[in-house]
Amino acid sequence: MDFIRLGRTNENVSVVGVGCGGHSRLGMAKGASSQKAADIVRHALDLGITFIDTALVYGTEEAVGLGIEGKRDRLFLSTKSWVARGPAQAGADMITPAELTENLNTSLRRLKTDHVDVFHLHGVSLAQYEHAVKILLPEMKRQQKAGKIRFLGITEVFAFDTDHKMFARALPDNHFDVIMVGFNLLNPSARKTVLPLTIKHDVGTLVMFAVRRALNSIDGAREAVRELIARRVVDRESVDPQDPLDFLRATPGVKSQIEAAYRFCRHEPGAHVILTGTGNAAHLKDNVKSILAPPLPAAAQARLKEIFGAVDSISGN
Repeated sequence: MDFIRLGRTNENVSVVGVGCGGHSRLGMAKGASSQKAADIVRHALDLGITFIDTALVYGTEEAVGLGIEGKRDRLFLSTKSWVARGPAQAGADMITPAELTENLNTSLRRLKTDHVDVFHLHGVSLAQYEHAVKILLPEMKRQQKAGKIRFLGITEVFAFDTDHKMFARALPDNHFDVIMVGFNLLNPSARKTVLPLTIKHDVGTLVMFAVRRALNSIDGAREAVRELIARRVVDRESVDPQDPLDFLRATPGVKSQIEAAYRFCRHEPGAHVILTGTGNAAHLKDNVKSILAPPLPAAAQARLKEIFGAVDSISGN
């Protein structure tokens, strides 16, 4: 396993992080029990992973608590709370500071721990940011002083904020120690709008959406790139519309499209932890190998930049 300094937290964490949400939720999205999901967490620890990310809304905190039992002190544990009574895009009412603390306490109980290393405000939209900072951030700091939170974090709602409007507003304020940002080879816009600011402020950066539906198969990539061509943000002549990432798989030393996608994210300046989620131990091992592989060859990186460098309108979900 490779390790990296997570910005101004000054913690050395594994460059691979287990993401306990997404389409898998440690397999629980497809019916796996908490114990089966806990086995995935245990397998991750055996592989040398020290970063675990979950959230109250994922329904995986109890499984994580089971999986890390007896090993808590070796781990960097991340969880989250919505800032509203529902997802950002639903226009739901904002939660109160008391509700935020209730959510934190519920997470601690499920995780069987007395503190989390980073507590995030989860999926914050630009419209929600002012409430998050003025109303909820002071309560986070109170809980930090009480020892329940070590570092303060915030995540975006990348599926809807594909050009990072919230982070463009938030990062100059420099309130948060760690952020979670969407970044992948189809939409690398964070390298222009987000990562220069995290580097400037020494903020720890967690990368989500490295591989989602659009990148886990040829069919997924075809559908996503067809959309980008229709929007005229990708030149039809620059790719084979039927297999738009064929050149990556043909690159010497690249084993698969998925491996290329993880390698693309792993070696981006300013990217610290690459999150990967699965309910299958063998799949997790493969993903770890991909993330630990060397940077993509310069020619492949240059072609990706030429084709997708201006994209900021899809998430790849």
